[in-house]
Amino acid sequence: MATIRGDDEGWRVMGRRRVGRGAPSRYGRALGALALGAALGVTAAPAGTASAASPPAGSGTPKPYAYAEDDTTVEGATSTTNAARLEPGKTYRSSIGEGGRLYYRLALDATSDAYVSATAVPRPGATVSYAAGVKVSVQDDNGRRCSSSAAARFGASESPRPLAAWASRETGPGTYSCQAAGTYYVVVERVDTSGSSASASSSPGDWDLELGYVSEPALTKAGSTKAPEAWNSASPEALQGDARTRAGGAGFATATALGKGVWKDGISPGQTLFYRVPVDWGQQVYAGVELGSSAAGDGFVGTALVVSLYNPVRGFVDDVGSGYDGSQRATALDPLPPVAYDNRYSLNDRTGSMRFAGSYYLAVHLAGQVADRFGDGPFGLTLRVRVEGSAQAGPAYAGRTAPRDVFDAAAAAPAGISGGAPAGGTHGADGADGSGDRAAGTAGSATDPRMKLVAAGGLGTGTALLLVLAVWTAVARRRARVWSAAGDTAATAPPVASPAVPWDHGAPPGP
Repeated sequence: MATIRGDDEGWRVMGRRRVGRGAPSRYGRALGALALGAALGVTAAPAGTASAASPPAGSGTPKPYAYAEDDTTVEGATSTTNAARLEPGKTYRSSIGEGGRLYYRLALDATSDAYVSATAVPRPGATVSYAAGVKVSVQDDNGRRCSSSAAARFGASESPRPLAAWASRETGPGTYSCQAAGTYYVVVERVDTSGSSASASSSPGDWDLELGYVSEPALTKAGSTKAPEAWNSASPEALQGDARTRAGGAGFATATALGKGVWKDGISPGQTLFYRVPVDWGQQVYAGVELGSSAAGDGFVGTALVVSLYNPVRGFVDDVGSGYDGSQRATALDPLPPVAYDNRYSLNDRTGSMRFAGSYYLAVHLAGQVADRFGDGPFGLTLRVRVEGSAQAGPAYAGRTAPRDVFDAAAAAPAGISGGAPAGGTHGADGADGSGDRAAGTAGSATDPRMKLVAAGGLGTGTALLLVLAVWTAVARRRARVWSAAGDTAATAPPVASPAVPWDHGAPPGP
């Protein structure tokens, strides 16, 4: 699929320029062009928004990672002495060089649990090896590690994509280190298999980082310290039915909300799409992804599709991969236990990660190597999501979490998304760019800020058209009076000619 690009000449004015009273002035030609643009619904996009020439979601050009708008830029220190302090409930932007090890500082009390995540984002054009990745740990002021930590690696796909790793400082029963209030340090490392500097087969250069810091208060009353042992581990029957379109986000902060149902999107080689699924206490989440067949190309890509699941603090839960030979391929995450506070006491990492209610994130990546054999796409993507079980009462916290609603599944779910079809959503009027019914639970809603923007844009276009025509008419009448006073032979002013603005390539562009 060809990349969408803008014409560097714009709309060329091909008609002969006329000089004299009958020719429109430069001001008149500008007004005419503005009127024509307004009539076609073409408006200038304000800074920071997508213009009409921007490729739609899943259009074959992977979008860069989308950071949170309120990220604070912070520089990692090479020594604990100069480490910058991170505040709970906030996210930060930073970067790390090849073989780098950076330090950030935390000020912790003696009762709250602290969770820190680092999402590493290789820059455009980077290459990565199987062993390359990022690792996070939390240490006390004596260099003791507060929890076990595992590196997130690119693995068999060897395709650059956002990778998130996490670490914690936990208090309460069953923990023996890092219990005192005081200064702690977050250590972020670029690692290879040996845990040292980045692999030689990865390209040099910095990776960008997005850091998150979530604080969880202690419970008002201590409870069980044993993880649940009995839960439904059977895989459910795959969901059927017509898929509804959802355009995935380009980062954790812009992840698109999904509820129970079948959803479709488009994905391009090298692209990572983010979705979030609100899961409450006592509920189980199931997710499967299908990559559509290709009409062109041949061969085989060993790990073409990678589906990763992260919990509400961006902590890794599980992932699954699939090869691709041009035929449709489906893969699904293994069943996970119901969300429960006591899961944190499990010795199994997958179970221990299911310790919070809130938004669980699906990151779906299509390896860049797919383009070499099957073209630039986009390729069809189908997601089958289940959230099973009745929501239960959550734990009684002795204080507030930071961010405040991070473990609140109800707050994370847009109206109409939880448990089925979104209110007001469409079921088949999907645009070719994936824009149909794009906002979960907000399509057609007067409260949706995007709909307000569309409405404002429509009113602005109509108003601009009326103003342009009014000024144009006033200019023409003024000329008529001037020409009449000068004794012009014509009884009335000659008609004001419309500017010659023929189309560059055949038929005019759509609105």
